Amino acid sequence: MELLKYSAVELAAAIKEGKATAVEAMEAALSKIEETESKINAYVTIDKEAALAAAKEAQKKIEAGALTGALAGVPMAVKDNLCTEGMLTTCASKILGNFVPTFSAEAVINLEKAGAVVIGKTNMDEFAMGSTTETSAYGETKNPWNLEHVPGGSSGGSAAAVASNECFFALGSDTGGSIRQPASFCGVVGLKPTYGTVSRYGLIAYGSSLDQIGPLTKNVTDCATVLEVLATHDTKDSTSVKREDTDFTSALVEDVTGMKIGIPRDYFGEGLDAEVKEAALAAAKALEEKGAVVEEFDLSLVEYAIPTYYTIAAAEASSNLERFDGVKYGYRTSEFDGLHNMYKKTRSEGFGAEVKRRIMLGSFVLSSGYYDAYYLKALKVKAMIKKAFDDAFAKYDIILGPVAPTTAPKLGESLSDPLKMYLGDIYTISVNLAGLPGISVPCGKDSKGLPIGLQLIADSFQEKKLIQTAYTYEKLRGAFVMED
Repeated sequence: MELLKYSAVELAAAIKEGKATAVEAMEAALSKIEETESKINAYVTIDKEAALAAAKEAQKKIEAGALTGALAGVPMAVKDNLCTEGMLTTCASKILGNFVPTFSAEAVINLEKAGAVVIGKTNMDEFAMGSTTETSAYGETKNPWNLEHVPGGSSGGSAAAVASNECFFALGSDTGGSIRQPASFCGVVGLKPTYGTVSRYGLIAYGSSLDQIGPLTKNVTDCATVLEVLATHDTKDSTSVKREDTDFTSALVEDVTGMKIGIPRDYFGEGLDAEVKEAALAAAKALEEKGAVVEEFDLSLVEYAIPTYYTIAAAEASSNLERFDGVKYGYRTSEFDGLHNMYKKTRSEGFGAEVKRRIMLGSFVLSSGYYDAYYLKALKVKAMIKKAFDDAFAKYDIILGPVAPTTAPKLGESLSDPLKMYLGDIYTISVNLAGLPGISVPCGKDSKGLPIGLQLIADSFQEKKLIQTAYTYEKLRGAFVMED
């Protein structure tokens, strides 16, 4: 089980040197899953035979010298809204309970080409709608640090799997903080890249103008390495950007001398837990002592981010989810009277409460008479939020703040109050509205022993600054481990 302590990059190096094999790594991950999965419920689907066969195949290629990448032979987990050829892809919803795609998402293909091996699909909030991984049709995922608490969401299964060593890294998707917030709650590193950096082909859409795939990893080095493999131009995705600067591992440099870091006062006001505030400000101080220039500033429009985000995301979701009608694929109700009744019953039985709530909200804001008042206004505010960030990045290299107002809440607390759950995204959603990159790095623990995440935000296509700052902070912080 010593293998499980390795990071993804360390494991690949050990395999390359012949100190371990891809099969041994996969067996170690599978036995860890067998041991802990009944408590955590991080996975929806695991195909042991296919995973071991793929690991054997990867090992052969490594030995033949055909696979030499920094992730060759490394077992990984994939969020269940990313299509995987021949493997169930459900979005943690009853409506896709029987859906087996005939193709894989571009992000998954890129990682498999690099030699990473898929273990299985991780649990999530249904259709990525939620912040706690409690809205899944397959039961809630629990936080490995404390089983009474949520792992965050919607990529909670991926974050929990990495935190509990049930995989070496995982893929998540981030529409309004769904990689960074569970990374914060589970004490791992999570990065949401600039919109367009990673192909969305094969990602089952929630909010198309906001969704972005990214890695959840044990440390910043793994994060940069995985992102380097993910960031390719894809003609199958019209929003995919052709970038020349994707050598992200070159930014793994321990140096922030002269780096200008802005701390938004708006992120440290009312509603922020005192322990979270203290940990984030202590991280800023550590970076300042290392040579960064740190100052406070006002980032306007923060209070408008949540209504803007939920208006746009719900509108896009209501449009994206209309394809689930019981006709082409997925679940269909068994008894119905005519086509319209079949649609109605299929969706009533197939979708969960949170998904229905957002579809109804989205249909409302797009309806005639309300389109101008809500949706159009939200798009205008979105443009203003982007402008506020542009102004900030004219002065600063990095914006530093908390990921979430609190550490992981207890299971059941958020579901009883959806508004409170929505407000938990206050520090993350602006990044998606403005299409920016953001990373969550563990920066401490609260008095209950739960992890606290530090959020760093950079301007569009400036992931290297983000990685360099996060890497420097990680080195200053030292090891961050879960006590047994």
